[in-house]
Amino acid sequence: MTERPEHRPPHYTEHDVQREVSELETKSATAARIFDLRRIIGGLFVVYGVIVTITGITDSQAAIDKAEGVNINLWTGIGMLLLGIFFLAWLKLRPTPAPVPPAEEGAE
Repeated sequence: MTERPEHRPPHYTEHDVQREVSELETKSATAARIFDLRRIIGGLFVVYGVIVTITGITDSQAAIDKAEGVNINLWTGIGMLLLGIFFLAWLKLRPTPAPVPPAEEGAE
C-alpha cells in the first residue's frame, strides 16, 4: 500500500506551533477571567442577598417575633449584599493578571 499525498499529515513549522500556542494561551486567560471564583461568589451573594433582603422587608410582625424581635432576614440579606459587593469590588480593583508571554529564544 502506498500512501497518497492527500492523506499525509500536514507539516507544521515552528512559527505555526508558536502561533497556535499563543492563541491557546489567550483563550485560557480569557476563560480564567470569566470563571474567576470572585465573580461567581460575588454574583451569587448579591442575588441571594437581594432576595433575602426583600423577604426581610416584607416579613410580618409574627415572623419577626418568632426570631425574638430581630428581623433576621433583613440583617442577613444586607450582610450577604455587602459580602457580594465586596467580592465584586475586589474583582474590579484587582483583576486576574494576564499571563506573561514566554521570552523569545535568542532575544536577550
